[in-house]
Amino acid sequence: MSQTTFATSAPLNGIAPLPHLGIIRAAGVDAASFLHNQLTNDVLLMKDSQCRLAAFCNAKGRMQASFVVYKRSAEELLLICHKDLIAQTVKRLSMFVLRAKAKLSDATDEFQLLGLSGDAALALLSEASTEPWQRHVAGSADVLTLYPALDQPRAFWLAPRDVAAPTGPALSADLWQVGEVMSGIAWVELATFEAFVPQMLNYESVDGVNFKKGCYPGQEVVARSQFRGTLKRRAFIVQSAVPLAAGQEVFSSLDATQPCGLVAQAASDGASHVAVLELQLSATENSSLHLAAADGPVLSLLPLPYALREDI
Repeated sequence: MSQTTFATSAPLNGIAPLPHLGIIRAAGVDAASFLHNQLTNDVLLMKDSQCRLAAFCNAKGRMQASFVVYKRSAEELLLICHKDLIAQTVKRLSMFVLRAKAKLSDATDEFQLLGLSGDAALALLSEASTEPWQRHVAGSADVLTLYPALDQPRAFWLAPRDVAAPTGPALSADLWQVGEVMSGIAWVELATFEAFVPQMLNYESVDGVNFKKGCYPGQEVVARSQFRGTLKRRAFIVQSAVPLAAGQEVFSSLDATQPCGLVAQAASDGASHVAVLELQLSATENSSLHLAAADGPVLSLLPLPYALREDI
């Protein structure tokens, strides 16, 4: 299947509100070790100058939530995730705390969280690296670098509510979410709860899975998917003439009887509609992709901004 190109209606440059995201706090002397034992990525060895992409899976390796996590201090970690999953994720994680000295809570209302893109990200980072998954301290705020989108650097700015927010050109929440999709990294949200193994969203290729760390829920399934067979489902970016929504099914023109994939995350800038899809690899060859039915709206593949890793 041939790939098309995509351009937004406005530059991905500015400071954006992030109403779709929230913050979970993990506090206590055992908070880091507790999260290390629950998430797909290494938390214990994470340096103060780093953040991590990670997933929380069930016993079958299916993602129940995804996070950008970092250590705000030795006994406090913050996890940024999709807001519609926070209540149930805090409840589910808390079930595993047992005797660990750690407490999970919804801290969304205690912090400001903004998205920085383009020149706005460069201004806050100054001379610091824009490489993804780095934490830079700016006074009482933290700047967490993310994967770029459409060649623009991106970052989260996070600070307590009483800290003055950075100033700069405004970027709409919708356009920020277009950037999220174009980065090729989808959040798990309520509509896709337990729908994917991490590799189905390419998390192992964007530093979201550590295959050398110890056990966590679903670890055997995730490792087996990586090392005991060819991965048959992957994440792709598509463009559509009609709006898409997370959880919608995708069909191949060659098979009207069953879906070949699922919309993981969707966004629109008002003129164009894009999404990250989880797809059977076979559906990307010698067929066309359609939303909701085999004769539904056509979906056009866009290039991924990163290479899929074959050797971890």
